[in-house]
Amino acid sequence: MSVNVNRSVSDQFYRYKMPRLIAKVEGKGNGIKTVIVNMVDVAKALNRPPTYPTKFFGCELGAQTQFDTKNDRYIVNGSHEANKLQDMLDGFIRKFVLCPECDNPETDLHVNPRKQTIGTACKACGYRGMLDTRHKLCTFILKNPPESYDNGSASARREKEKSNDSGSASAKKERERRKGKKDKENGSGSGEAGNHDNIDAPQAVDGDDDDEDWAEETTEEAQRRRMEEISDHAKNLTLSEDLEKPLEERVNLFYNFVKQKKDRGTIDAADKEILAEAERLDVKAMGPLILSELLFDENIRDQIKKYKRHFLRFCHSNKKAQKYLLGGFECVVKLHQAQLLSRVPIILKDLYDADLLDEDVIIAWADKVSKKYVSKELAKEIHAKAAPFVKWLKEAPEESEGSEEEEEQDDENVEVVYSPSARELQVETVTAQTPEKEEEDIDIDAI
Repeated sequence: MSVNVNRSVSDQFYRYKMPRLIAKVEGKGNGIKTVIVNMVDVAKALNRPPTYPTKFFGCELGAQTQFDTKNDRYIVNGSHEANKLQDMLDGFIRKFVLCPECDNPETDLHVNPRKQTIGTACKACGYRGMLDTRHKLCTFILKNPPESYDNGSASARREKEKSNDSGSASAKKERERRKGKKDKENGSGSGEAGNHDNIDAPQAVDGDDDDEDWAEETTEEAQRRRMEEISDHAKNLTLSEDLEKPLEERVNLFYNFVKQKKDRGTIDAADKEILAEAERLDVKAMGPLILSELLFDENIRDQIKKYKRHFLRFCHSNKKAQKYLLGGFECVVKLHQAQLLSRVPIILKDLYDADLLDEDVIIAWADKVSKKYVSKELAKEIHAKAAPFVKWLKEAPEESEGSEEEEEQDDENVEVVYSPSARELQVETVTAQTPEKEEEDIDIDAI
């Protein structure tokens, strides 16, 4: 049974089809494995080597993969259902098959091993661009470019190798012919001069034209360009190796990256770069914890407004990242306890109003005191100070419109009161004789 290559398209007459993936579990215990029976046919429909989607499964599942190209057997260690792998294949198709411009799967990959880049070209709309090489599969693609495959067919590969051998021989003859003609021209018909030129001239070597250029270009500009290419190659190799490092090392790499931006004074406009680096190192969820340490101090309320965009890129619809932001918030309170402990509820309100923290995340945090980031005693104090705000969150009805004019009253004569009757914080005038609960009332003068 065939399915649409782009399964988000429900049109039954969609022209791009592929076989539904068939998986067979073999073995027992530690030797259990999943054989993708028709991987060659699936890969042919996607115009990709069968090793690519197989390796993609391994990267996503954290499992080892095996390729027996001679017998067309493609294996992922462990027991995996066909439906799960089919859903995972959709991710591979989105990242490495579909054109980002027209969403058609008529694309080819072009690998430049020297520059460590992977280009994509669409035959349908003419789009040409570069793939994001931060996914682990890209390291495998760079080492195994698609030009060395032909839809996974062993017989096709043998035919291609034979053709390449023939092509190499033809290319060699053509180079020798051109070289002889050039020597003849340089020697002005003199056999002696021609022989002399042949001795001094670089010898033709079978292989890429790039290798010949390397031997022939000796100018300073050519040497400088080659050194830059070597540096870029080494840099990309380092980037791909970073993902193999332990979590602690990757977090430290991210910390140093953000700190460097801050020290250079370029951090204000670097929110996209910071997110990209966190995603490359696979530490996105922990990003807010690092950002809190580097961007927040006793002036946290102003800094929440200044760096809202930076934190939103991590925290939007990401509850795990929001939990790390609360951890970072606790650490900042610990470092500036005298200035910030009394302001805990209003700072939480700032984070909530900036859409950096969801209501359910705050409530879940408040329900359990943890000593993960600060001491148990300080954590209890922080939670106690946060209690009025948490109570307000729990009791306030959904989105009541309140007057904002009251917020303009003189700071010296007002206190902030958490009212269950409104979603917004209400500001009420109070007299000096009326404060009954010191812990639940917040003095604006101290903010």
